[in-house]
Amino acid sequence: MKPTPSTVRLRSLTPWGLGGVVQGLAAVLWLPQAALLAWAVQGLAAGSGPNAVLLPAAGVLLLGVLRAAAEAWGLRRVFAAARQYVSDLRARVVAVLAARSPLDSARPASGLAASVVAEQAEAALPYLVRYQPARWRAMVVPLLILPTVACFSWAAALVLLLAAPLIPIFMALVGWRAQAASAAQMVEMGQMNAFLLDRLRGLATLRALDAVDATAHRLGASAQSLRQRTMAVLRIAFLSSAVLELFAALGVAMVAVYVGFHLLGSIPWGSWGQRLNLGEGLFILLLAPAFFEPLRELAAVWHDRAAGEAALEALEQLTQDGVPLPGAAVPPAGLRSLGAPSVQVQGLHFGHPGEAAVFAGLALRVAAGEHVALMGPSGAGKTALLHLLAGLVPAQQGRISIGGVLLTEASASALRHRMGWIGQKPHIFAGSVQEHVLLGRCGVAPCRVLAALQQAGLGRVAQAGVDVALGEGGTGLSGGELVRLALARLVLCADADLLLVDEPTAHLDTETAQAVADALLQFAQGRTLIVATHDPVLAARMHRVVQLDAGLVRAAA
Repeated sequence: MKPTPSTVRLRSLTPWGLGGVVQGLAAVLWLPQAALLAWAVQGLAAGSGPNAVLLPAAGVLLLGVLRAAAEAWGLRRVFAAARQYVSDLRARVVAVLAARSPLDSARPASGLAASVVAEQAEAALPYLVRYQPARWRAMVVPLLILPTVACFSWAAALVLLLAAPLIPIFMALVGWRAQAASAAQMVEMGQMNAFLLDRLRGLATLRALDAVDATAHRLGASAQSLRQRTMAVLRIAFLSSAVLELFAALGVAMVAVYVGFHLLGSIPWGSWGQRLNLGEGLFILLLAPAFFEPLRELAAVWHDRAAGEAALEALEQLTQDGVPLPGAAVPPAGLRSLGAPSVQVQGLHFGHPGEAAVFAGLALRVAAGEHVALMGPSGAGKTALLHLLAGLVPAQQGRISIGGVLLTEASASALRHRMGWIGQKPHIFAGSVQEHVLLGRCGVAPCRVLAALQQAGLGRVAQAGVDVALGEGGTGLSGGELVRLALARLVLCADADLLLVDEPTAHLDTETAQAVADALLQFAQGRTLIVATHDPVLAARMHRVVQLDAGLVRAAA
């Protein structure tokens, strides 16, 4: 099978750009500010009076305003770029998921995918906004401060040089464990969301089987496991901060002790041939905390790095190769509809990965406007054939023509626009009946929605009013009403001249099944209809019955 587009390398891009650079330059402005402060104090100590403070104070104020403005502007740019980057990542991941066949058994569960795209992707935002600019400042600012301090005292610079490497070393040791803990937390969160969504969809079945308490107990156990993993991540985050604060405090303290004893004359060495004066010593003391400040900031956002990379890894996992949806990457070209199409299948071969072949040389022809029932035992390939005709999964060999147009990668998307589909279990989400009928279509008048509901046989059903809200899974509607709601969706598709319907009367009582069949056949007039069914009553109302057995056409009536 043809793979989906190559895996998107999400972590290879850096969105912060100019904003992060400006933020880093804003931090560098502390050097001239510290020099001006030291100059003012030296002037006061030399007896120059208040006049020695005026010019440095004006310079400090001007640089402070410039620094604040640059920091604010850079932060806004970084946040805007990061938000756009995360939005683009989500769009790309959703596009990759949409390009995979809905029949791909390896496709991520919808609950897991929703959790990663909607929730876990947000963890990448602090990583991009705070961690990446902080890492850049940690790489640049200390390298500027260290030679500046060394110009006045090689001893103070040596203290900073020896203390600085200890911080990233211990942070890296802690960070490896933090990333593993964050990844485990993300996996646990996704699994719990997938479990919860799956159980919500089957809530009616759980109640019927009296399994609600067991499900609640398992959900509680999952929540407890997630809490434990979250606390493990927080413990590691606090440990990384404590490690940094310890070494930063020791480094600043050692510089302060040296400068103090040097100014007192107890340690005469460490400078370049002459003792430091008060202004030079103060300048070194002011730069020592600034030397460790980028590293402290990096430690504060170290957890953001672990969580952000785990989130990007989770997003990247959603872009793995799988069974492609034919034509997903090709924009649909307009196909002129000339009425109900014919369907011709020749030499069709298909099988699910790791399983026996479903079809091996299947041949079938359906005339334009013909109504055909596909019958046969379970596993004979009725649903698989509908999936292949709808272009939901690629065939391994053979030809499928619809209305004289060969179903290929280039034509699949356009051909699907002239198809109507009703599956065994119509998807019902939380929303109004009108939203279910429209399915995102714009510009449809409410009167058309009401007419579609009436044509599908739901005009007199109170629970199927246009503005009535339905719960997840169609709470409030019976099985037959759900099928008719799916039929109402088709009524709004004026271009749907090939109808593919899978078990529309399954699990329905006789009266409801007849009502559903009546509505379906009324809508199918003038259209080609192919129905997979076990219902002999529905099959008898078709123009022809095709018997499938082990993927072969055994008989046709």
